[in-house]
Amino acid sequence: MSLVPGDLLIPDWPAPANVRACVTTRAGGVSLVPFATLNLGDHVGDDPVAVAENRRRLQALLGCRAAWLCQVHGVSVVEADPTQVAEADASWSATPGVACAIMTADCLPVLFCDRAGTRVAAAHAGWRGLAAGVLEASVAALGCPADQVLAWLGPAIGAQAFEVGAEVREAFVAQHAEAAEAFVPSVNPGRFMADLYRLARIRLAAIGVTAVYGGGLCTFGDAERFYSYRREPRTGRMASLIWLEPERA
Repeated sequence: MSLVPGDLLIPDWPAPANVRACVTTRAGGVSLVPFATLNLGDHVGDDPVAVAENRRRLQALLGCRAAWLCQVHGVSVVEADPTQVAEADASWSATPGVACAIMTADCLPVLFCDRAGTRVAAAHAGWRGLAAGVLEASVAALGCPADQVLAWLGPAIGAQAFEVGAEVREAFVAQHAEAAEAFVPSVNPGRFMADLYRLARIRLAAIGVTAVYGGGLCTFGDAERFYSYRREPRTGRMASLIWLEPERA
């Protein structure tokens, strides 16, 4: 079975016409259980041949070149370059046909573009990167005023499934008091249920980015469509990609 457009999630946001973006699901690849089927992560123990074929299928379908990253839960943002794998958690591109690509399996993928459609970016935001400022760094890399930035929040672990310790809550509340609203006490003493989507919106709003779309999907609760590291520690990775469409002759 080949990868088809219906296997992808397409962001619903008012991005410029030349901005293209998508998120992969589990469907359309060749990987076997527990990575079935469209695993795009080359660091999770899957057959490298299968991962390479999955990436080939994806790029053939999209008609772009993906710039993959070695993600480390940090805040580094690099220019997307398909010829190398940089150690970073976000990338930007102003080159048509070159896609910023990040991989997730519960962490929050955030896609960005400017309203003029001249630059795009993608960020991998687990709670550590989110607290450290990876979204703020990604917005800065766009090189335009915050009110000219559009952001889209992709599939991530939902608040009903993301239990964290008090130290995670403290890390966010110390920077933004309103972040306390994104944590609800768990049934387990000293633990909290965290809302990554809300935390991202709070942090983006704090730097002036208010055109934020997406959110609401839960990777943990939708085993048919999404990989989830918390649900199954040995699993694959989805990819979120954004690129500028090349001008047609």
